[in-house]
Amino acid sequence: MKKEPGHIDPQGERLAIRGDWTLEHHASLKRQVERLAQGREPSAQGLDLAPLAALDTAGAVLLMELTGAERLAAINDWAPTLPATRRALLRTLGEAMVDRPAPTAPPRRPLREGLALVGQHVEGLYQQQRALLGFIGQVLATLAATAWRPSRWRLTSVVAQLHQTGLNALPIVALLTFLVGAVVAFLGATVLRDFGATIYTVNLVAFAFLREFGVLLAAILLAGRTASAFTAQLGAMKANEELDAVRTLGLDPVELLVLPRVLAMMLTLPILTFVGMLSGILGGALICGLALDISLFQFVSILQRDIPLNHFLVGLAKAPVFAFVVAVIGCLEGFKVSGSAQSVGEHTTSSVVQSIFMVILLDAVAALFFMEMGW
Repeated sequence: MKKEPGHIDPQGERLAIRGDWTLEHHASLKRQVERLAQGREPSAQGLDLAPLAALDTAGAVLLMELTGAERLAAINDWAPTLPATRRALLRTLGEAMVDRPAPTAPPRRPLREGLALVGQHVEGLYQQQRALLGFIGQVLATLAATAWRPSRWRLTSVVAQLHQTGLNALPIVALLTFLVGAVVAFLGATVLRDFGATIYTVNLVAFAFLREFGVLLAAILLAGRTASAFTAQLGAMKANEELDAVRTLGLDPVELLVLPRVLAMMLTLPILTFVGMLSGILGGALICGLALDISLFQFVSILQRDIPLNHFLVGLAKAPVFAFVVAVIGCLEGFKVSGSAQSVGEHTTSSVVQSIFMVILLDAVAALFFMEMGW
């Protein structure tokens, strides 16, 4: 039996639905329905479904566009002679597409929503710090397990990381601290000139860089430069499933990848801190010589006379702690990478932000502690 393509046969005010209304003839039927639908409301009053041959869901959707969903849902009332299976299909489609009122939005509660948002952030911060403490414990445990076994020391990796994190960072640390030292000396001289105490600019620069700025600027630079590099390296390794390969070989990723980076940072930051102290004081000495007529000999004499050694030791003692925290955060965020390039970028940004935040927080706590102890 030859199949008749589906079409619409206008008969006066009635529309006779003839042929096969199936997916095979959907394109031509769609054009006919669109032409008829222009300028008229969907109605089933003048629709004759008796000549309909074959029907599937694609044709049923086109019939719904002709009749409207509500009329199609009531097909039992106006087309009772249609076979039961076709009436069931059309009725189900109409009932599914009947317009229903949109659900009303719940009332806004700004205070409640704000408290919920704060709670989510606090919970996220708690989980983040919990993971950090757990990872610190794992690193310390691995360090204790390998410290007494020289055969498991990875000196080549440590030296490579020393070169990357220390030697390559020397120029930028020296330049930045030199410029900051010059700025601190200039501002101090500007303020102290009104009190006739410009000579104390030397003390200001020395105290600032020996206790705070030398170690703080070096740690912040390493947080932005090195912690992000650690996260990107380990994150790329995880994305490439290299960490899984390391575990498959029976090796510990913490011992193989984290410990060399942590130890290198703990050796590097005190050196960079010392260089930062010298560069900052040199920048202050330059401004004192140019703007205040304080010679280099006089500058050094004031340092020897008025600045105790404990200020230098306090600043240097904070360097290994800052280095350990920055390196651990950078490695932990690298292990958190989920495997996509977007995740690598997100965790790299997170490692820099967390490292800088923790460095400043620890520096503030240390400053309060040393002040109370009189150191």
